[in-house]
Amino acid sequence: MENSMKAYSKSLNIRWSDLDPNFHLRHSVYYDFGAYCRVSFLEEFGLTHTVMQELKFGPILFREEAVFRREVLLGDELKINLRLTKARKDFSRWSIRHEIFKNSDKLAAVITVDGAWINLVLRKLATPPAEVIDVFSRMEQSVDFEWLST
Repeated sequence: MENSMKAYSKSLNIRWSDLDPNFHLRHSVYYDFGAYCRVSFLEEFGLTHTVMQELKFGPILFREEAVFRREVLLGDELKINLRLTKARKDFSRWSIRHEIFKNSDKLAAVITVDGAWINLVLRKLATPPAEVIDVFSRMEQSVDFEWLST
């Protein structure tokens, strides 16, 4: 089931400090790029860190996995997207897939995260407030998207 949301993507810049001794992108930078894309999405749709502090809610990750497909070098042009692959109807649990493309069309890596929302006062998993549900419902769903049972 694919929804009609426009694909969300961000361009990325590679810095010298992102490289490893083999002069290609360090493995941990891919995870940083995924976090950058997710946080940018939330902020652009109004779920800023200030709003999350006021709501006393924040996202947490249970799993983060990267599959490396092609070497990324300094000077490559990168773009990362995000798509929701799984979610509960209340968006209390979710999975997001990122694809990093180099030089327009070469898939360089796929990052998958599984997460949830935590009440920052109680320090427990919780159903997110309406503001969170509204923002997550705007995320493009992958072609293999599935609703999770509770």
